[in-house]
Amino acid sequence: MKNKIIAIVTNLLICAIIIATAVVGFYGSSAVTVSDSSENVYYGSHSESEVSLMFNVYQGTEYVYKILDTLDEYGAKATFFIGGSWADDNVDCVRDIFSRGHEIASHGYFHKDHSALSYDENVAEIEPSVRLLEMICGDKVKLFAPPSGAFDEFTVNACATLGLKVIMWSKDTIDWRDKDSDLIFSRATKNLRGGDFVLMHPTQATVSALPRILGYIRTCGLAACTVSPSVGE
Repeated sequence: MKNKIIAIVTNLLICAIIIATAVVGFYGSSAVTVSDSSENVYYGSHSESEVSLMFNVYQGTEYVYKILDTLDEYGAKATFFIGGSWADDNVDCVRDIFSRGHEIASHGYFHKDHSALSYDENVAEIEPSVRLLEMICGDKVKLFAPPSGAFDEFTVNACATLGLKVIMWSKDTIDWRDKDSDLIFSRATKNLRGGDFVLMHPTQATVSALPRILGYIRTCGLAACTVSPSVGE
């Protein structure tokens, strides 16, 4: 009964957030254009001793738990860029990610093409995800990763308004498409160096490749960490 009440309250709050954001977006004016600069968009960091693991999550809950167990085993940390629509259905999993010491960040709410959205539409897509994740974890969300890496000046400016930094990647495993653990390992580790942002998703092949990836990071004398400290948070 208690869980049902929590679920009802959560859904009501989500609806309120979405409605409020839509109203602001409808009546608000577009922001001044901001250029895509290193102060606003990050494709890696200047760290020589750490790499950051990025997991974009809109599905694969069962694999998220396996990824968490492997990260624990290797003493590694990661940043999970979470879609709001997935978080709404997986509140306990989001809390588990956070409670294990990983960073929670936004991946939008409905996995939209942000390069095709206006400033107001970017805000309306991003802000509800941020508010939901903050409500679930009780911690401030600082980062946003655009789905498919699609963004423009409006996205950057919307994120600046919301207090977010836009995060891209320097290494893409393309694990959502290629279900080959050897290929995922190769893409994650080829010419790996400190400061790299390595992008992955919760898939079975990624679960299989992750221990080797983490082992390789360790043998290179590097540490797997969350994104925020490496971009000055």
